[in-house]
Amino acid sequence: MDLLMGSLVHGVVLKSGLCWDHFVCAALVDMYAKCRVIDDARKLFDDMHKKDLVTWTVMIDGYAECGNAKESLVLFDWMREEGIVPDKITMVTVVNACSKLGAMHKARFVHDYICSMKFSLNVILGTAMIDMYAKCGSVDFAREIFDGMREKNVISWSVMIAAYGYHGQGKKALDLFPMMLNCGIMPNRITFVSLLYACSHAGLVDEGFELFNIMWDKYGVKPDVKHCTCIVDLLGRAGRLDEALKLIENMTVEKDEGLWSAFLAACRIHKHVELAEWAAKSLLELQPQNPSHYVLLSNIYANAGMWEDMAKVRNLMTKRNLKKIPGWTWIEVDNKIHQFSVGDKSHPLSKEIYGLLKSLIEKLELAGYVPDTNFVLHDVDEEVKVGMLYTHSEKLAITFGLIATPEGTPIRITKNLRVCGDCHTFIKFVSAITKRSIIVRDSNRFHHFNEGACSCGDYW
Repeated sequence: MDLLMGSLVHGVVLKSGLCWDHFVCAALVDMYAKCRVIDDARKLFDDMHKKDLVTWTVMIDGYAECGNAKESLVLFDWMREEGIVPDKITMVTVVNACSKLGAMHKARFVHDYICSMKFSLNVILGTAMIDMYAKCGSVDFAREIFDGMREKNVISWSVMIAAYGYHGQGKKALDLFPMMLNCGIMPNRITFVSLLYACSHAGLVDEGFELFNIMWDKYGVKPDVKHCTCIVDLLGRAGRLDEALKLIENMTVEKDEGLWSAFLAACRIHKHVELAEWAAKSLLELQPQNPSHYVLLSNIYANAGMWEDMAKVRNLMTKRNLKKIPGWTWIEVDNKIHQFSVGDKSHPLSKEIYGLLKSLIEKLELAGYVPDTNFVLHDVDEEVKVGMLYTHSEKLAITFGLIATPEGTPIRITKNLRVCGDCHTFIKFVSAITKRSIIVRDSNRFHHFNEGACSCGDYW
């Protein structure tokens, strides 16, 4: 999108006196939203005397695409209060907003509303709802929608395969592939990305290679950088860094930041500093302004006890005015989103949360939980490291969930970054001690914790 050209057109609109034209204003709202200048889009939207369904839909979608899905759903409620009746296109944007928010209560509400409006699940709406339920933590509900669709296209199948993939159910993802072929649906590049991703997150190395080898020869789908990235990730997670490196060196497609990020993450998992430095150099050449790359490299140095090298990377971030993305964890209780950061004491129930967390940790330690201070990437005393671990946002959100939700019900949380290894172990113990199912959506995938085990098999 060309924001400069759009702004010039807006200026011409103002000079020409067309700013009161409903269709022109709606187009400008759409332009600013798609250019991700959401505040300007909202100002135009609020100033409009008449808002039709298209304008509402554009504004709802704009907030979702700009990372504020919560505001999208607020607008949807406001739209209905204004007497505007949504159509299927509007509902697709609302369903997509629910997918990004990851709130199951909202998903169920939207689903019930769609049923009450007697909207049939065509391919577009049905596929969006599969994605919504999967990203809200229920691959079973997603499968119910999938099975209930009368018509499915290659995207519907690919989305369902992807859903199983990021829920760690790689075998089920692969089982769908022959079913899809039997229905006469031929795979495309998205299908193979979904399949390879599922193999990567389930540790299915042989199956992943078989799919990679046949996608061009048998189905005419030429591997691109996303498929290669999945294979690099697959090999890297399995500890086969030399093979991943060889693949990267022999690639004929242009390497992008996703591929280098996958390889750098593998170097972190297996603590290979030399290869990490090589990957980071390539990555920073592509995206010098992305702080997450610097953070990952500095964490690798810290994990290796290379504190001076870590300090150099952090100083480079400071010089370039880059800041680490803060970690947050969300939990939905009684239709309200509660947000926590590390060491957070802003919640009204903060005293109760920390009190229960202290007693919970004592029980977990008796059951065998040992805090893993390798995940505190600061050069401080061991006792201080343990204290820092105990206040991670995941732990605070789950403890609040234990307080605020009925016994025996699942606890669902969302983390904006990758869940750390110590928190992963902590949650396994909590699920065993409390007999609760805990579903965690982090930046990479879903983790389903039950009776002391995780669906990822500790492979993430």
